Amino acid sequence: MPIYHKLGNIPPKRHTIFKKPNGDFYYEQLFGTIGFDGMYSNLYHENRPTQVKKIAEPYSVAPKIAKAVNIQSYRLKGFQVKPENDYLESRKIILTNSDCNIILAAPKELTNNYFYKNTDADELIFVHKGTGKLRTHLGNLDFKYGDYLLIPRGTIYKIDFETSDNRLFIVESYKPIYTPKRYRNWFGQLLEHSPFCERDIRKPQEIETYNEKGDFLIKIKKQNQLFNMVYATHPFDVVGYDGHNYPYAFSIHDFEPITGRIHQPPPVHQTFETDAFVVCSFVPRLYDYHPDAIPAPYNHSNIDSDEVLYYVDGDFMSRNDIDAGHISLHPAGIPHGPHPGAMERSIGEKSTNELAVMVDTFKPLMVTEEALKIADEDYYKSWLD
Repeated sequence: MPIYHKLGNIPPKRHTIFKKPNGDFYYEQLFGTIGFDGMYSNLYHENRPTQVKKIAEPYSVAPKIAKAVNIQSYRLKGFQVKPENDYLESRKIILTNSDCNIILAAPKELTNNYFYKNTDADELIFVHKGTGKLRTHLGNLDFKYGDYLLIPRGTIYKIDFETSDNRLFIVESYKPIYTPKRYRNWFGQLLEHSPFCERDIRKPQEIETYNEKGDFLIKIKKQNQLFNMVYATHPFDVVGYDGHNYPYAFSIHDFEPITGRIHQPPPVHQTFETDAFVVCSFVPRLYDYHPDAIPAPYNHSNIDSDEVLYYVDGDFMSRNDIDAGHISLHPAGIPHGPHPGAMERSIGEKSTNELAVMVDTFKPLMVTEEALKIADEDYYKSWLD
């Protein structure tokens, strides 16, 4: 999201001398993307951010593929993913391709004794259950039910939860995640017809600064390997920064739905995009108001994309036997639509209270072993009369 943000103390000019009150230097870091051509921020550290003391042997966190080529529709029962204490160990990749990983997590520990950095991917974390604080070297964000947390690649972070009952839906993207281009003008400002605006974006307003030396463990993910690296200084030693590259939060409850006289296609629900997939938010809204409108979605062919729908809350009008935490996978190559009776039930209805997150990928998704542990293998038959 290209919104300029300034937090903490910074010098009047970048790449110039910036001294502490005692006369020592602060150390500048460019936190940039796409070489020197993408969004960036300039950070100022108490210590040089380059002091590595130890690198342990990495271990693989690559997903185990059960179906490399899939044509079957699935229902996955997300709340059947077993909670685990550790945040990283709780993350289970259920669907994957070369552009993204779709992950479920149910961490129980309130905090961990390490920091984490994903060097390869932006992370979009949707909070289904849980409250707490996302702590990063670029500032902190409080979160609650319904929040999207967008964490740019390279961000050092940890999550503090307030309870042990947490459920997260995570999209790990190897392409940068942005707000949709069609919602922005040529200056980057969100337009009047956008379903959200800059006021809805929650930027970090609190920055933690520690000037500490010691042994600080950062778990770093790179190319499906996890490295344990020990740094000599606390990673949260930034005194200030400014720029466009930082984590932010956006609540699904602040998404304003676009409606019409007849059924609107999924792009009106679009919330985030990359050049490899889109993320949409389905929120409570009025149904179509043409006198003969059919509110239920029409049958459609997934010719160019796989469709993943994560059901959060409410009444899911187009599906039978769907509960919160369920995930439907409708792969490219076959049509899908409302379950039997859903179209008829929808006629005359005036509104829906459904809440869901959709991910449409432009490359096929592979089904992992973790997905099959929670899969309804007969879901693809659910359109039979």
